[in-house]
Amino acid sequence: MGKGMSHLSKDDLRFLQENTKFNKEEIKQWYKGFMRDCPDGQLSREKFKEVYAQFFPGGDPNAFCNHVFRSFDKDGSGSIEFKEFLLAINITSNKGDPKEKLNWAFSMYDIDGNGTIDKSEMESIIKAIYNMLGSAIQDQNIESPQERTTKIFNKMDTNNDGVLSKEEFVQGCMNDRCLYQMLTADGEAPKE
Repeated sequence: MGKGMSHLSKDDLRFLQENTKFNKEEIKQWYKGFMRDCPDGQLSREKFKEVYAQFFPGGDPNAFCNHVFRSFDKDGSGSIEFKEFLLAINITSNKGDPKEKLNWAFSMYDIDGNGTIDKSEMESIIKAIYNMLGSAIQDQNIESPQERTTKIFNKMDTNNDGVLSKEEFVQGCMNDRCLYQMLTADGEAPKE
């Protein structure tokens, strides 16, 4: 997709129909909204943060947005084009397959991209989630990011090597409804 493209190509439409759970009309509606908000066909990191911030008025979503944006920007270009955007929406929406959602979540938590999640990466994301939720969680008696990370690793790090492999992460979430909901920000329980 080139810059300033005013319509969705037939090839892109076919690709998105084959690779998402959205139908032709839904894809066209998403595209129309995307182009209205991003007339040059590129969603910048700053615009992404601006849109995301509207959903969390009592918190600071900047750090979390950086993690989400990195996981959506598959080609590392610094902006998200429509296909990347809709593929990401498909995975993160309730239409997304739980295992696909967990694979995406793993890529977000694996900050350095080395194929494992260490405790500092997990803690960094949990801090970002807490900051994003801000005043919504201040009155609740919640554990610190360090305590939450320790609990997660105690449940998921089955081989006790101090890092979570993708298999440990996915299996741990599939076996624990609370972990799945927390780590994917999803209200639905996984169904195999």
